[in-house]
Amino acid sequence: MGEAYTPGLEVREATMVRKRRVLPIPGETLVKKGDKVYPETKIVRANLLGTFTTVDVRSDLGILLGEVKKAVKEWFKVKVGDIVKEGDILASRKYFFGRRVKESIAPTSGTIAYISDVTGKLHIRAPPVPVEVTAYIPGEVVEVLPKEGVIIETFGAYVQGIFGIGGETHGELEILVSSPDEVLTEDKITSSHTGKILVGGSLITGEALQKAAKNHVNGIIVGSIEDDSLVNYLGYEIGVAVTGEEEVNTTLIMTEGFGKMSMLTWTFDLLKKFEGKQASISGATHIRAGVIRPEIIIPFKPVDTYIISESEETSSRLEPGTIIRIIRGHEFGAFAKVFKLEPTSKEIETESKTSVIIVTLENGKKLTLPRANVELIGRGVSR
Repeated sequence: MGEAYTPGLEVREATMVRKRRVLPIPGETLVKKGDKVYPETKIVRANLLGTFTTVDVRSDLGILLGEVKKAVKEWFKVKVGDIVKEGDILASRKYFFGRRVKESIAPTSGTIAYISDVTGKLHIRAPPVPVEVTAYIPGEVVEVLPKEGVIIETFGAYVQGIFGIGGETHGELEILVSSPDEVLTEDKITSSHTGKILVGGSLITGEALQKAAKNHVNGIIVGSIEDDSLVNYLGYEIGVAVTGEEEVNTTLIMTEGFGKMSMLTWTFDLLKKFEGKQASISGATHIRAGVIRPEIIIPFKPVDTYIISESEETSSRLEPGTIIRIIRGHEFGAFAKVFKLEPTSKEIETESKTSVIIVTLENGKKLTLPRANVELIGRGVSR
């Protein structure tokens, strides 16, 4: 029987993290190989071309199609390449024996990019929009991708969540609960937490999340959240396929899911171990092709007590004794230990045949599950 592969969340106490930081369009790289960078270091920038605004000057001036060429010569006050400001007069025409004037006014600022002497329309291109990418994590530039960006490497702890909202941010880790099954409530959050990354246990209440945002907490890491609390925080129902672009004060990462689910003890203990350290987090989640998990990166200097085993870094095998999480079915979210891998396909409830495993729940109950219904919990080891 071949090796079984099951994707899962990573919870690594010590690993080498490599991040590709690039722009979607060609730009100017601002750092070089070997440079030390920090989360706010600007590493690549570019200018996005401004959008076009069309102005129907012929309509504004009330002229006939046959008069357009004459209008462009006599009544237009701008030419291609001119820079205009919102409110500037683009063209004007006197009528009613010269006693009245019709004008075409620039609805936006920009550069005149095109004028048609057939339709009487012109295009204004808005000024370029500067776009910059920061390093996101502290570390060293190990590779420069010309006109694209760089690859940054750092040593530290790495934890993946199951779902998140909000973009990239960083701050000092602070643990607000005493155990992974404790609820993070409103009274635990104060103005002293501004700019920090706070860690809760099983659940964050809607009131606590609102208070964290009001106090400009940079990030929250918890086991789970109720659907209604998340909707109230965002102000709308969220699609779960792609997140990360939400305009929120506080990035939120759930390590377990929705409802009330205790944070995995390994994860909680690891975060507690690094309390007071700077952490970089991202709530971006892509569920479909090109899966992206929300992540927590806690950089620190490697010491002799941390030895990274290549097998630990790359192992994604199911075998007896492996800890897994159930991700489908009635026991969704539960943790279990692999008891046995069945060597042949078995028929399941849907009457189809598939590879299955037998797992033991924490209460001792044994279940037979399709392998697709579980995920590994990757875990780094310190020595």
